[in-house]
Amino acid sequence: MSPSRVLVLNSGSSSVKYQLLEMEDSGRLATGLIERIGERTSLVRHTPLASGGEARERTGRVADHEAALKAMAEELAADGLGLDSPELAAIGHRVVHGGKHFTEPTVIDDAVLAEIERLIPVAPLHNPANLTGIRTAMTLRPDLPQVAVFDTAFHTTMPESAARYAIDVRTADEHRIRRYGFHGTSHAYVSRETARLLGKAPEEVNVIVLHLGNGASASAVRGGRCVDTSMGLTPLEGLVMGTRSGDMDPAVIFHLMRVGGMSADEIDTLLNKKSGLVGLCGDNDMREIRRRIDEGDEQAELAFDIYIHRLKKYIGAYYAVLGRVDAVAFTAGVGENAAPVREAAVAGLEGMGLAVDGGRNAVRGGGARLISPEGARVAVAVVPTDEEMEIAQQTYALVGKHN
Repeated sequence: MSPSRVLVLNSGSSSVKYQLLEMEDSGRLATGLIERIGERTSLVRHTPLASGGEARERTGRVADHEAALKAMAEELAADGLGLDSPELAAIGHRVVHGGKHFTEPTVIDDAVLAEIERLIPVAPLHNPANLTGIRTAMTLRPDLPQVAVFDTAFHTTMPESAARYAIDVRTADEHRIRRYGFHGTSHAYVSRETARLLGKAPEEVNVIVLHLGNGASASAVRGGRCVDTSMGLTPLEGLVMGTRSGDMDPAVIFHLMRVGGMSADEIDTLLNKKSGLVGLCGDNDMREIRRRIDEGDEQAELAFDIYIHRLKKYIGAYYAVLGRVDAVAFTAGVGENAAPVREAAVAGLEGMGLAVDGGRNAVRGGGARLISPEGARVAVAVVPTDEEMEIAQQTYALVGKHN
Protein backbone atom coordinates (compact mmCIF):
# COMPACT_ATOMS: atom_id res chain seq x y z
CA MET A 1 0.00 0.00 0.00
CA SER A 2 1.33 3.45 -0.92
CA PRO A 3 2.06 5.97 1.85
CA SER A 4 -1.09 8.01 2.44
CA ARG A 5 -0.32 10.41 5.27
CA VAL A 6 0.64 14.07 4.97
CA LEU A 7 2.13 16.25 7.69
CA VAL A 8 1.17 19.92 7.30
CA LEU A 9 3.52 22.50 8.83
CA ASN A 10 2.82 26.20 9.34
CA SER A 11 6.00 27.79 10.68
CA GLY A 12 5.66 31.30 12.08
CA SER A 13 8.33 33.57 13.51
CA SER A 14 7.84 32.19 17.04
CA SER A 15 5.45 29.29 16.56
CA VAL A 16 4.87 26.06 14.66
CA LYS A 17 1.39 24.66 13.99
CA TYR A 18 1.09 21.15 12.63
CA GLN A 19 -1.48 18.55 11.59
CA LEU A 20 -1.03 14.96 10.52
CA LEU A 21 -3.73 13.80 8.09
CA GLU A 22 -4.70 10.47 6.59
CA MET A 23 -5.56 11.22 2.98
CA GLU A 24 -7.43 7.98 2.25
CA ASP A 25 -10.35 9.17 4.36
CA SER A 26 -9.40 12.84 4.96
CA GLY A 27 -9.12 12.11 8.67
CA ARG A 28 -6.98 13.98 11.15
CA LEU A 29 -4.60 11.84 13.19
CA ALA A 30 -3.00 14.55 15.32
CA THR A 31 -2.77 18.32 15.70
CA GLY A 32 -0.40 20.49 17.65
CA LEU A 33 0.97 23.92 18.39
CA ILE A 34 4.37 24.98 19.67
CA GLU A 35 4.48 28.64 20.61
CA ARG A 36 6.79 31.20 22.19
CA ILE A 37 9.79 29.56 20.49
CA GLY A 38 13.03 31.09 21.75
CA GLU A 39 11.46 32.50 24.91
CA ARG A 40 12.17 31.34 28.44
CA THR A 41 8.88 29.46 28.75
CA SER A 42 7.60 27.85 25.54
CA LEU A 43 4.41 25.84 25.24
CA VAL A 44 3.96 22.51 23.45
CA ARG A 45 0.33 21.44 22.95
CA HIS A 46 -0.43 18.15 21.20
CA THR A 47 -3.75 16.39 20.58
CA PRO A 48 -3.75 12.73 19.40
CA LEU A 49 -7.01 12.64 17.48
CA ALA A 50 -6.57 9.14 16.02
CA SER A 51 -6.70 7.51 19.46
CA GLY A 52 -9.22 9.96 20.88
CA GLY A 53 -6.70 10.85 23.54
CA GLU A 54 -6.62 13.92 25.73
CA ALA A 55 -4.66 16.98 24.67
CA ARG A 56 -1.19 17.10 26.22
CA GLU A 57 0.58 20.29 27.25
CA ARG A 58 4.06 20.91 28.53
CA THR A 59 6.13 24.00 29.11
CA GLY A 60 9.86 24.59 29.03
CA ARG A 61 12.24 26.40 26.74
CA VAL A 62 12.11 25.46 23.06
CA ALA A 63 15.21 27.21 21.80
CA ASP A 64 14.58 27.36 18.05
CA HIS A 65 12.60 25.86 15.18
CA GLU A 66 14.85 22.79 15.05
CA ALA A 67 14.04 22.10 18.69
CA ALA A 68 10.35 22.78 17.99
CA LEU A 69 10.15 20.25 15.17
CA LYS A 70 12.03 17.70 17.27
CA ALA A 71 9.47 18.26 20.04
CA MET A 72 6.71 17.72 17.49
CA ALA A 73 8.39 14.51 16.31
CA GLU A 74 8.60 13.25 19.90
CA GLU A 75 4.90 13.92 20.49
CA LEU A 76 3.91 12.14 17.27
CA ALA A 77 6.21 9.19 18.07
CA ALA A 78 4.59 8.83 21.50
CA ASP A 79 1.33 8.07 19.68
CA GLY A 80 2.93 5.68 17.19
CA LEU A 81 2.81 8.33 14.46
CA GLY A 82 6.51 9.16 14.24
CA LEU A 83 8.17 10.96 11.35
CA ASP A 84 10.00 7.73 10.49
CA SER A 85 6.68 6.05 9.64
CA PRO A 86 6.66 4.45 6.16
CA GLU A 87 3.04 5.65 5.87
CA LEU A 88 4.15 9.29 5.69
CA ALA A 89 3.98 10.36 2.04
CA ALA A 90 5.12 13.99 2.27
CA ILE A 91 5.36 17.14 4.35
CA GLY A 92 3.34 20.11 3.12
CA HIS A 93 4.50 23.59 4.11
CA ARG A 94 2.47 26.76 4.16
CA VAL A 95 4.53 29.50 2.49
CA VAL A 96 3.01 32.95 2.62
CA HIS A 97 4.59 34.63 -0.41
CA GLY A 98 5.33 32.93 -3.71
CA GLY A 99 5.35 36.04 -5.89
CA LYS A 100 4.46 35.65 -9.57
CA HIS A 101 6.71 32.65 -10.03
CA PHE A 102 4.83 30.04 -7.99
CA THR A 103 1.34 29.52 -9.33
CA GLU A 104 0.76 26.05 -7.86
CA PRO A 105 2.09 23.72 -5.14
CA THR A 106 5.73 22.91 -5.76
CA VAL A 107 8.13 20.15 -4.68
CA ILE A 108 10.92 21.95 -2.81
CA ASP A 109 14.49 21.84 -4.07
CA ASP A 110 17.44 24.25 -3.84
CA ALA A 111 16.06 26.47 -6.60
CA VAL A 112 12.69 26.75 -4.86
CA LEU A 113 14.37 27.60 -1.56
CA ALA A 114 16.42 30.30 -3.30
CA GLU A 115 13.30 31.87 -4.85
CA ILE A 116 11.41 31.88 -1.52
CA GLU A 117 14.46 33.55 0.01
CA ARG A 118 14.58 36.10 -2.82
CA LEU A 119 11.01 37.10 -1.94
CA ILE A 120 11.87 37.96 1.68
CA PRO A 121 11.88 41.76 0.98
CA VAL A 122 8.16 41.60 0.11
CA ALA A 123 7.34 39.23 3.00
CA PRO A 124 9.89 40.01 5.74
CA LEU A 125 7.71 38.72 8.60
CA HIS A 126 6.62 35.43 7.04
CA ASN A 127 8.98 33.96 4.45
CA PRO A 128 12.04 33.73 6.76
CA ALA A 129 10.03 31.69 9.28
CA ASN A 130 8.56 29.53 6.52
CA LEU A 131 12.09 28.85 5.22
CA THR A 132 13.34 27.91 8.67
CA GLY A 133 10.56 25.37 9.05
CA ILE A 134 11.24 23.88 5.63
CA ARG A 135 14.98 23.55 6.16
CA THR A 136 14.50 21.99 9.58
CA ALA A 137 11.98 19.48 8.24
CA MET A 138 14.37 18.60 5.43
CA THR A 139 17.09 17.71 7.94
CA LEU A 140 14.65 15.49 9.88
CA ARG A 141 13.43 13.63 6.77
CA PRO A 142 15.80 14.37 3.87
CA ASP A 143 14.38 11.42 1.93
CA LEU A 144 10.78 12.66 2.04
CA PRO A 145 9.14 14.96 -0.55
CA GLN A 146 8.63 18.44 0.88
CA VAL A 147 5.99 20.55 -0.83
CA ALA A 148 5.46 24.32 -0.64
CA VAL A 149 1.85 25.50 -0.88
CA PHE A 150 1.73 29.27 -1.37
CA ASP A 151 -0.84 31.69 0.07
CA THR A 152 -0.46 33.79 -3.07
CA ALA A 153 -0.82 31.02 -5.67
CA PHE A 154 -4.62 31.05 -5.96
CA HIS A 155 -4.52 34.75 -6.80
CA THR A 156 -2.01 34.46 -9.65
CA THR A 157 -4.96 34.01 -12.05
CA MET A 158 -5.90 37.68 -11.58
CA PRO A 159 -5.73 39.63 -14.84
CA GLU A 160 -3.10 42.34 -15.08
CA SER A 161 -5.86 44.94 -14.87
CA ALA A 162 -6.54 43.76 -11.31
CA ALA A 163 -2.97 42.88 -10.30
CA ARG A 164 -1.19 46.06 -11.42
CA TYR A 165 -0.92 49.26 -9.42
CA ALA A 166 -1.14 52.47 -11.46
CA ILE A 167 2.49 53.47 -10.92
CA ASP A 168 5.45 53.69 -13.29
CA VAL A 169 5.74 50.27 -14.90
CA ARG A 170 9.55 50.07 -14.85
CA THR A 171 9.71 51.01 -11.17
CA ALA A 172 7.01 48.47 -10.33
CA ASP A 173 8.73 45.68 -12.26
CA GLU A 174 12.16 46.46 -10.83
CA HIS A 175 10.90 46.17 -7.26
CA ARG A 176 8.25 43.46 -7.90
CA ILE A 177 5.44 45.82 -6.84
CA ARG A 178 2.04 44.38 -7.70
CA ARG A 179 -1.02 42.96 -5.98
CA TYR A 180 -0.32 39.38 -4.90
CA GLY A 181 -3.14 38.69 -2.43
CA PHE A 182 -3.05 36.31 0.54
CA HIS A 183 -5.22 33.72 2.34
CA GLY A 184 -5.21 31.93 -1.03
CA THR A 185 -5.54 28.40 0.37
CA SER A 186 -8.63 29.51 2.29
CA HIS A 187 -10.20 31.28 -0.70
CA ALA A 188 -9.54 28.23 -2.90
CA TYR A 189 -11.05 25.80 -0.40
CA VAL A 190 -14.08 27.93 0.46
CA SER A 191 -14.97 28.82 -3.14
CA ARG A 192 -14.85 25.14 -4.08
CA GLU A 193 -16.89 24.09 -1.03
CA THR A 194 -19.46 26.79 -1.77
CA ALA A 195 -19.95 25.35 -5.25
CA ARG A 196 -20.38 21.90 -3.70
CA LEU A 197 -22.96 23.32 -1.27
CA LEU A 198 -24.91 24.65 -4.26
CA GLY A 199 -24.70 21.27 -5.99
CA LYS A 200 -22.60 22.65 -8.85
CA ALA A 201 -19.08 22.34 -10.22
CA PRO A 202 -16.66 25.17 -9.32
CA GLU A 203 -16.45 26.04 -13.02
CA GLU A 204 -20.17 26.89 -13.01
CA VAL A 205 -20.19 29.25 -10.04
CA ASN A 206 -19.21 32.87 -9.34
CA VAL A 207 -18.49 33.44 -5.66
CA ILE A 208 -17.48 36.35 -3.44
CA VAL A 209 -15.46 34.88 -0.57
CA LEU A 210 -15.14 36.91 2.65
CA HIS A 211 -12.35 35.54 4.85
CA LEU A 212 -12.91 37.44 8.09
CA GLY A 213 -10.52 36.71 10.92
CA ASN A 214 -8.04 38.95 12.70
CA GLY A 215 -6.62 39.26 9.21
CA ALA A 216 -9.38 39.75 6.65
CA SER A 217 -9.61 39.54 2.88
CA ALA A 218 -12.19 39.31 0.11
CA SER A 219 -11.93 37.65 -3.28
CA ALA A 220 -13.95 37.52 -6.48
CA VAL A 221 -13.88 33.99 -7.89
CA ARG A 222 -15.22 33.36 -11.38
CA GLY A 223 -15.61 29.71 -12.36
CA GLY A 224 -13.05 28.55 -9.81
CA ARG A 225 -10.43 31.18 -10.71
CA CYS A 226 -9.62 34.28 -8.69
CA VAL A 227 -10.12 37.47 -10.71
CA ASP A 228 -9.63 39.99 -7.88
CA THR A 229 -8.72 40.07 -4.20
CA SER A 230 -8.48 42.75 -1.54
CA MET A 231 -4.97 42.25 -0.15
CA GLY A 232 -2.12 43.57 -2.26
CA LEU A 233 1.68 43.65 -2.19
CA THR A 234 1.33 42.83 1.51
CA PRO A 235 -1.60 41.76 3.73
CA LEU A 236 -2.14 45.41 4.75
CA GLU A 237 -4.38 46.44 1.85
CA GLY A 238 -8.13 45.97 1.73
CA LEU A 239 -10.66 45.36 4.49
CA VAL A 240 -10.57 46.77 8.01
CA MET A 241 -8.89 44.07 10.11
CA GLY A 242 -8.19 43.35 13.75
CA THR A 243 -5.03 45.45 13.92
CA ARG A 244 -4.45 46.48 10.26
CA SER A 245 -5.86 49.61 8.65
CA GLY A 246 -6.71 48.17 5.25
CA ASP A 247 -7.24 50.68 2.42
CA MET A 248 -5.93 54.16 3.07
CA ASP A 249 -4.69 57.20 1.15
CA PRO A 250 -0.92 56.58 0.72
CA ALA A 251 -0.32 60.28 1.39
CA VAL A 252 -1.19 59.64 5.05
CA ILE A 253 2.24 58.01 5.32
CA PHE A 254 4.01 61.09 3.92
CA HIS A 255 1.97 63.31 6.24
CA LEU A 256 2.96 61.26 9.29
CA MET A 257 6.62 61.44 8.23
CA ARG A 258 6.68 65.17 7.46
CA VAL A 259 4.26 66.53 10.02
CA GLY A 260 4.19 63.81 12.66
CA GLY A 261 7.93 63.16 12.58
CA MET A 262 7.37 59.40 12.51
CA SER A 263 9.89 56.96 11.05
CA ALA A 264 9.06 54.34 8.44
CA ASP A 265 9.26 51.61 11.09
CA GLU A 266 6.94 53.51 13.44
CA ILE A 267 4.37 53.97 10.66
CA ASP A 268 4.70 50.29 9.73
CA THR A 269 3.91 49.34 13.33
CA LEU A 270 1.03 51.82 13.47
CA LEU A 271 -0.68 50.54 10.32
CA ASN A 272 -0.09 46.82 10.90
CA LYS A 273 -0.38 46.47 14.68
CA LYS A 274 -2.15 49.52 16.09
CA SER A 275 -4.85 50.22 13.51
CA GLY A 276 -8.00 48.49 12.33
CA LEU A 277 -10.49 47.64 15.07
CA VAL A 278 -7.91 47.88 17.85
CA GLY A 279 -6.94 51.37 16.69
CA LEU A 280 -10.55 52.48 16.42
CA CYS A 281 -11.85 51.21 19.75
CA GLY A 282 -9.07 49.40 21.63
CA ASP A 283 -10.42 45.89 20.94
CA ASN A 284 -9.84 43.49 18.04
CA ASP A 285 -12.12 40.74 19.35
CA MET A 286 -15.48 41.03 17.60
CA ARG A 287 -17.25 39.34 20.53
CA GLU A 288 -15.98 42.01 22.90
CA ILE A 289 -16.89 44.78 20.47
CA ARG A 290 -20.44 43.47 20.18
CA ARG A 291 -20.70 43.23 23.97
CA ARG A 292 -19.62 46.85 24.27
CA ILE A 293 -22.14 47.91 21.61
CA ASP A 294 -24.91 46.18 23.55
CA GLU A 295 -23.88 48.27 26.56
CA GLY A 296 -24.13 51.49 24.55
CA ASP A 297 -20.42 52.05 23.82
CA GLU A 298 -20.34 54.59 20.95
CA GLN A 299 -16.66 54.06 20.12
CA ALA A 300 -17.20 50.32 19.67
CA GLU A 301 -20.28 51.01 17.54
CA LEU A 302 -18.34 53.38 15.29
CA ALA A 303 -15.56 50.80 14.86
CA PHE A 304 -18.16 48.18 13.89
CA ASP A 305 -19.82 50.57 11.43
CA ILE A 306 -16.49 51.39 9.76
CA TYR A 307 -15.70 47.66 9.52
CA ILE A 308 -19.08 46.93 7.90
CA HIS A 309 -18.92 49.95 5.57
CA ARG A 310 -15.62 48.72 4.09
CA LEU A 311 -16.94 45.17 3.82
CA LYS A 312 -20.05 46.34 1.98
CA LYS A 313 -17.95 48.37 -0.47
CA TYR A 314 -15.98 45.26 -1.41
CA ILE A 315 -19.11 43.15 -1.83
CA GLY A 316 -20.49 45.78 -4.20
CA ALA A 317 -17.21 46.17 -6.06
CA TYR A 318 -16.78 42.44 -6.58
CA TYR A 319 -20.39 42.08 -7.66
CA ALA A 320 -19.52 44.58 -10.40
CA VAL A 321 -16.30 42.76 -11.28
CA LEU A 322 -18.05 39.39 -11.60
CA GLY A 323 -21.20 40.67 -13.30
CA ARG A 324 -23.15 37.68 -12.01
CA VAL A 325 -22.87 36.41 -8.43
CA ASP A 326 -24.17 33.00 -7.38
CA ALA A 327 -23.06 33.13 -3.76
CA VAL A 328 -21.40 35.18 -1.05
CA ALA A 329 -19.52 32.97 1.40
CA PHE A 330 -18.44 34.01 4.90
CA THR A 331 -15.52 32.15 6.49
CA ALA A 332 -12.79 32.25 9.19
CA GLY A 333 -13.24 33.18 12.85
CA VAL A 334 -15.44 36.25 12.49
CA GLY A 335 -17.13 35.16 9.27
CA GLU A 336 -18.11 31.78 10.69
CA ASN A 337 -19.19 32.91 14.17
CA ALA A 338 -20.34 36.54 14.15
CA ALA A 339 -23.99 36.54 13.00
CA PRO A 340 -24.31 40.36 13.46
CA VAL A 341 -21.43 40.91 11.01
CA ARG A 342 -23.06 38.73 8.35
CA GLU A 343 -26.44 40.39 8.83
CA ALA A 344 -25.03 43.92 8.70
CA ALA A 345 -22.78 43.19 5.71
CA VAL A 346 -25.72 42.40 3.40
CA ALA A 347 -28.33 44.69 4.97
CA GLY A 348 -29.64 47.10 2.34
CA LEU A 349 -28.36 44.97 -0.55
CA GLU A 350 -31.70 43.30 -1.24
CA GLY A 351 -31.81 44.97 -4.65
CA MET A 352 -28.72 42.92 -5.53
CA GLY A 353 -30.47 39.72 -4.46
CA LEU A 354 -28.66 39.52 -1.12
CA ALA A 355 -30.38 38.82 2.19
CA VAL A 356 -30.04 36.62 5.26
CA ASP A 357 -32.73 34.66 7.05
CA GLY A 358 -32.66 35.65 10.72
CA GLY A 359 -33.26 32.15 12.03
CA ARG A 360 -30.72 30.48 9.77
CA ASN A 361 -28.16 33.19 10.45
CA ALA A 362 -28.48 32.73 14.23
CA VAL A 363 -27.53 29.03 14.09
CA ARG A 364 -23.98 28.39 15.31
CA GLY A 365 -21.82 25.60 13.94
CA GLY A 366 -23.11 22.81 11.78
CA GLY A 367 -20.60 22.98 8.95
CA ALA A 368 -21.21 24.58 5.57
CA ARG A 369 -24.75 25.94 5.36
CA LEU A 370 -26.96 28.47 3.60
CA ILE A 371 -28.22 31.42 5.66
CA SER A 372 -30.14 33.17 2.86
CA PRO A 373 -33.95 32.84 2.59
CA GLU A 374 -35.41 30.01 0.53
CA GLY A 375 -35.38 30.88 -3.16
CA ALA A 376 -32.95 33.81 -2.79
CA ARG A 377 -31.44 35.02 -6.07
CA VAL A 378 -27.95 35.00 -4.55
CA ALA A 379 -27.04 32.37 -1.97
CA VAL A 380 -25.44 33.63 1.25
CA ALA A 381 -23.43 30.90 2.94
CA VAL A 382 -21.28 30.17 5.96
CA VAL A 383 -18.46 27.84 4.91
CA PRO A 384 -15.88 26.88 7.55
CA THR A 385 -12.41 27.14 6.09
CA ASP A 386 -9.86 24.33 6.32
CA GLU A 387 -6.50 25.58 5.14
CA GLU A 388 -4.65 22.57 6.53
CA MET A 389 -6.83 20.17 4.56
CA GLU A 390 -6.35 22.27 1.43
CA ILE A 391 -2.55 22.19 1.89
CA ALA A 392 -2.65 18.43 2.54
CA GLN A 393 -4.81 17.73 -0.51
CA GLN A 394 -2.62 19.83 -2.79
CA THR A 395 0.52 18.21 -1.37
CA TYR A 396 -0.80 14.66 -1.73
CA ALA A 397 -2.05 15.29 -5.28
CA LEU A 398 1.36 16.61 -6.28
CA VAL A 399 3.33 13.81 -4.64
CA GLY A 400 1.06 11.28 -6.35
CA LYS A 401 1.94 12.83 -9.72
CA HIS A 402 5.66 12.53 -8.98
CA ASN A 403 5.54 8.92 -7.75
